[in-house]
Amino acid sequence: MNILITGGAGFIGSHLTRWLVEQGHTVRVLDNLSSGRSAALGPARSAVELVVGDLRDPEAVARAVAGTEVVFHLAAMISVAESIERPRATYDVNVIGTLGLFDAARKAGVRRVVQASTCAVYGNTERLPVSEADLPRPLSPYSATKLAAEHAGLLYTNLYGLEVTALRFFNIYGPGQDPASPYAAAIPRFVQALRAGRRPIVFGDGMQTRDFVFVGDIVQALWAAAQAPGAAGGVFNVGRGEETSILDLIHTIAAVLGIPAEIDFQTARPGEVRHSRADVGRLAQQVGFRATTDLPTGLAITLHE
Repeated sequence: MNILITGGAGFIGSHLTRWLVEQGHTVRVLDNLSSGRSAALGPARSAVELVVGDLRDPEAVARAVAGTEVVFHLAAMISVAESIERPRATYDVNVIGTLGLFDAARKAGVRRVVQASTCAVYGNTERLPVSEADLPRPLSPYSATKLAAEHAGLLYTNLYGLEVTALRFFNIYGPGQDPASPYAAAIPRFVQALRAGRRPIVFGDGMQTRDFVFVGDIVQALWAAAQAPGAAGGVFNVGRGEETSILDLIHTIAAVLGIPAEIDFQTARPGEVRHSRADVGRLAQQVGFRATTDLPTGLAITLHE
């Protein structure tokens, strides 16, 4: 199958790219390499056509989608803090850029686009686990733009016949996350600090919870969403359906590393949710997928990769 991955040189994208190449697919990657790295593709790099270009460049996007059957849309501005500092740029990339991709995909005859969304669209919810039927309450430009991209995908499905599926990712971790990146998630930064003998920084009291899902499960969820007939036009949570506090996470990492954990508590950051846990029933029922990697197993793989 001919496949395009936008943001394919990033953390999730590189894992997906390598897996698809191993399965024998023809893969093209569109990435501006602002945060992604071609080296992240590893041995798959020689088998991949890399289009270095921006999602906001219509010519680059048209060239990238040409001749493809499925598009995995992972390119985005994903930092909550940066989105608060640069809301207009965030809308330009995550909404206008996504619209341009959908339009190019429609004209190129693409069968399905699977786009990455986020659990951040829910905001601070009073009920857990959160389901796709719950009212979204975005707290940042990042989450608001992701919700807008979901709505655009539904319109393109209903109006133009381009099948678009959105996956609301919960907190992803796994090998290859760069702790030095401004987009880095908590786990690689905690690991880096603990290994260096420093105290990991926690914003707030550490009792906030997240639903951590292993990147290998994300890859399989993306593939399942590209194939399932009932996924077109749908929005699906992708998580483990379990919540872990940040303090428990740090102590689990420290235990795997065999070192003590002392924590540097700092002021909570604006725009971040307090608690998060996914209702994963819709994904299981309509797509036929459930994440199978528990947190201890995923952390062991991540820490020893």
